[in-house]
Amino acid sequence: MGDLSGRSVPTAGTGVRLSGIRLRALPVWLLPAAVTLVVTLAGLDAAQPWRDELATWSAATRGVGGLLRLAGTIDAATGPYYLFMYAWLTVAGDTVAALRLPSALAMAAAAGLTAVLGQRLWDARIGTLAGLLLAVLPGTSRYGQEARPYALATALAVLSTLLLVEALRRPGWGRWVAYSAATTALGLTHLIALTLLAAHAVVVLCRAARLRPLRWWLLALVPVALVLTPLVLLARSQRARQLDWVDTARLGDLATLPGGLAQSAAVGGLLVALAVLGAGRLGRRAVLPGACVLLPVLLLFVVGLAVPLWVPRYLVFVMPFGCLLAGAALASARLAAALVVIILAGLLGLPDQIALRRTHEWPRTATVDYRGAAQIIAAGQRPGDAVVYAPRDSWLFLDLGLRYHLGERAPRDALLAEEQQQRGDLWAVECDRPADCLAGVDRVWLVVGGRQSDPLAAVPGPKGDALRTSYTVDGTWLRPGLTVTLLTR
Repeated sequence: MGDLSGRSVPTAGTGVRLSGIRLRALPVWLLPAAVTLVVTLAGLDAAQPWRDELATWSAATRGVGGLLRLAGTIDAATGPYYLFMYAWLTVAGDTVAALRLPSALAMAAAAGLTAVLGQRLWDARIGTLAGLLLAVLPGTSRYGQEARPYALATALAVLSTLLLVEALRRPGWGRWVAYSAATTALGLTHLIALTLLAAHAVVVLCRAARLRPLRWWLLALVPVALVLTPLVLLARSQRARQLDWVDTARLGDLATLPGGLAQSAAVGGLLVALAVLGAGRLGRRAVLPGACVLLPVLLLFVVGLAVPLWVPRYLVFVMPFGCLLAGAALASARLAAALVVIILAGLLGLPDQIALRRTHEWPRTATVDYRGAAQIIAAGQRPGDAVVYAPRDSWLFLDLGLRYHLGERAPRDALLAEEQQQRGDLWAVECDRPADCLAGVDRVWLVVGGRQSDPLAAVPGPKGDALRTSYTVDGTWLRPGLTVTLLTR
């Protein structure tokens, strides 16, 4: 592989030629990282936290003991990220902006590292264009503005690959230790991202004429395996419960993946076209980024045909490598033309950029307005009021949504028997005798998922019977994805 042959390459501080002037003072990572940070910080807290982010908030505010209990029951795979967020929220607070800021910073780092990797493999021009293209993708904003581990995994995926390139070019135990540490952190952040190791294996095996790199690489994976194997086994035992909402993969899923990752069908199509052109231009030198895109996708798809694991956002970490291939195509044109294409990609994705700052739900019309429901209750509640949720055990997390927005002002949870933290779960347990638990409560705020014309009829089982027997509807408010009803005895 020519890009890992040990030939002389520019250093990280080498600038990019713009309008005939080489900006030697600017490191190659600075412009892509800065643009990405500006884009991801714009409207960072505009969209309210959606259900996955509410799960992060719930987990990260439990303390270490609560996190360990949660990891033992349902969410071990995300446990290390929750622990990181626990430490972060202890310092930064739990506002929407504070929840999402680590992801915004991680995406900025991913763009900067993409530029550096492109420079190491080819030249600063390709690296810079690739980083700038990554910056304007709607998917970069979407996952850079979400309190989930995908942005951090994206940055670590590029860092791990960059450190592998460095270790192969200039072998030394320090570089292999750094690669091992970054790869371990990648697995702790997002287990699915370890499919990237298949691409790393291809890169190492391309140098199989020299056995020493292969031995060093395998040795570097030993601590990765030691640290992550217990986590993998525990997460595997929880898969059925954690991913009960996921279907097996279908062939059509591959066709929609680019649009899903880019969060825009038009931008995703443009990125694929540029990546194919870039791969053709690079030839054999496209092996590393090409493998880093194709092998994780194909591995997850093949496994997903039999095991429900195919979730497009789990593959967000391949986007920088696609941008590297696209950057090679852009670098073959004049700089002005390349920048026009990047601006065009930004303009094509502008409607999606605006939409994702309204809601993180998909489709965008499926908003669940927890904040609106909380405002209704806050404006109308009285001392002694209680709240009831239906459904209580769904992925809507109705109780978490109201608790996040209302905090200590939330009405008493009338049917709560055991809260999430006590049972080490994402869901609370309700009392098995709803009528007894509602005794003495004169006003109940009923929060029901979906838009319900008859909210009481939408509550099943003994809980619904108790409400219908003892209460009448005093008022109903319809919010996107939710119905709030005030019941009086």
